[in-house]
Amino acid sequence: MRTTQRLLMLALTLSVASSLRAEEKKKNLLVIGQSKGYQHESISTAMVTLYNLGRSAGQWNTYFRTDCTAITKKPLKWGAKNLNDFDAVVFFTDGDLDMDDSQKADLLAFVRDDGKGFIGIHSATITFVSWPDYGKMIGGYFDGHPWGEFAAPLVVEDAAFPGMKHLPRRLVLKDEVYQVKDFSREQVRVLLSLDADKLDLSKKGIHRKDGDFAVIWARTYGKGRVLYNGLGHCEEVWEQPEIQAMWQDQVRWSLGLVPGDATPRPKPALARSQ
Repeated sequence: MRTTQRLLMLALTLSVASSLRAEEKKKNLLVIGQSKGYQHESISTAMVTLYNLGRSAGQWNTYFRTDCTAITKKPLKWGAKNLNDFDAVVFFTDGDLDMDDSQKADLLAFVRDDGKGFIGIHSATITFVSWPDYGKMIGGYFDGHPWGEFAAPLVVEDAAFPGMKHLPRRLVLKDEVYQVKDFSREQVRVLLSLDADKLDLSKKGIHRKDGDFAVIWARTYGKGRVLYNGLGHCEEVWEQPEIQAMWQDQVRWSLGLVPGDATPRPKPALARSQ
């Protein structure tokens, strides 16, 4: 009987230790939802989605903030978490956020020097439009949305990159897609783009003459990983199972949990209408 009790106690101890180790291995994701301009109603839906995905995968904890206090490497009062406690930061933001020069430098260093992850969602390209280093990190800036909310004809350019296999090669998705300036395929790897051959290019406000409208891209920034995903203006987009599956893998890539080739490359032939 004593032997059985000892074995049961040992098994319980090992189980608890295993659970603790699993918890310790979880990554930490910080999601910033501060808006200093247009208020996107889908921010709350995005936050809940990323939280649920992390919980269901058991691979990351998600922390929400509607301010930028945590974007610093300086110690915070009462032991509040700062950048040193996170493995990736998500911006679903717009405008000039409440960050001073020290915080801006810490954010860049978090990705570039520490090898962490940064994800920009939709309006993240309307964020810090007067801060060139931010634009260089994320890969471009908002330059209008000539089509508004519409049935966007999309083409997956890299099905091998984490998350993209969950989408069909070609799809139509109702959403608001941005035109981006200061964007170059020499700096980023495009994963999803608009099919220019199926767009009304006579729309007022179209500035790109090359017909290259990237929607999702990835890049390395120093030692770190940067992903921009321009989808998500409409709340309904976040509720689609294939989009959620895409996000789960893209967050995992940002956290360094799965590999993905972010090497820049020219526009592939498959991205043209067939």
